[in-house]
Amino acid sequence: MSATHDIATATPRASREPTRRARRLHRLEPAAIAGVMSRDITNFRTFWKTTTFSSVLDPTIYLLAFGLGLGAFVERIVVAGREVPYVEFVGTGMVATAVLFSATFSAMYGVFVKHRFQHTYDAILAAPVDVEELATAEILWLGLRAGVYGCAPLLVTMLFGLDPAPGMLLVPLFGALTGLGFAGLGVFVAATASKIDHFNYVQSGLVTPLFLVSGTFFPIDQLPQALQIISLANPLHHCVELVRAAVFGLQASDLAHVAALALFALVTWRMAIARLERRLII
Repeated sequence: MSATHDIATATPRASREPTRRARRLHRLEPAAIAGVMSRDITNFRTFWKTTTFSSVLDPTIYLLAFGLGLGAFVERIVVAGREVPYVEFVGTGMVATAVLFSATFSAMYGVFVKHRFQHTYDAILAAPVDVEELATAEILWLGLRAGVYGCAPLLVTMLFGLDPAPGMLLVPLFGALTGLGFAGLGVFVAATASKIDHFNYVQSGLVTPLFLVSGTFFPIDQLPQALQIISLANPLHHCVELVRAAVFGLQASDLAHVAALALFALVTWRMAIARLERRLII
């Protein structure tokens, strides 16, 4: 009687187990994401000085070199229907560049090292965390961090005469949204590359063209028509336009730039999850 009772009670438990796994599959648990992000934050405290130094100094050097160097030849340029000093034009554009560098390179090198050399992800996946939650946490952390770093060129530009504006409060949000997209792209590249040297292809063949043809240093309406159309598919261009709009005047049409960045972030997020899952699980 007792054995029969044990079998009867054990069967429903066994039958419920696949259901639990099915409910767990592809569901983002806030606790799991927060756990991975808290580990990233704790680890970041050990190297934040070097990362912050490079993330802030690189775009600042570009700003000073182009803003002050070319600014001696190009004094003013038209933005949102009004003329502004060239250094302000470049400074607002460099926000997007700072976000690009911080999110993309941190994601590529950080994810590659954690997976291939430190085997950090193997340890994390031993906990109740799946690849979708792991990738989401990494992208969220890097995107938010890039949004903060993106404010550095704007602050430097203010030292050269850029007047504060209420819309500047939106700049970290625009930077974070852009950072999410490029962080997802960086995770995807890290999960795809077989060697760390392959990142040079991405840097020279993708990141540099996006950086140069985004409207950071010159308006894209001066480019040939074909390149102008291509530039509209450049996520960095949408970030540049949003930052300048936040500084010099937002319009309803700027919602199209927000939608483009949100779509970019969504696509790269799913690409990163699919590729990282294939690398770690399959």
